[in-house]
Amino acid sequence: MIRSVKETLLRSGAFAYRDRRVRKREFRKLWIIRINAAVRQRGMRYGEFMHGLHKAGIQLDRKMLADLAVRDPAAFDVIVEEVKQALAA
Repeated sequence: MIRSVKETLLRSGAFAYRDRRVRKREFRKLWIIRINAAVRQRGMRYGEFMHGLHKAGIQLDRKMLADLAVRDPAAFDVIVEEVKQALAA
């Protein structure tokens, strides 16, 4: 009985360690999907958008961009316009 409890604790610890890293991966994928969907509605591709962000000097991470795309589309539109201008220049 004690042996199986120890084994269960060891396994749960290993899964917890692994899944803390997996959670980070999953959220990053979710943010990229959300940004890509929002950007495609505005006539761009994700890669173009991210390149334009760097050219425009906008330092927002994917988490914040995804949140803006979902909660504040007007602010996201402003960012997309700035990115388009930076790419055109």
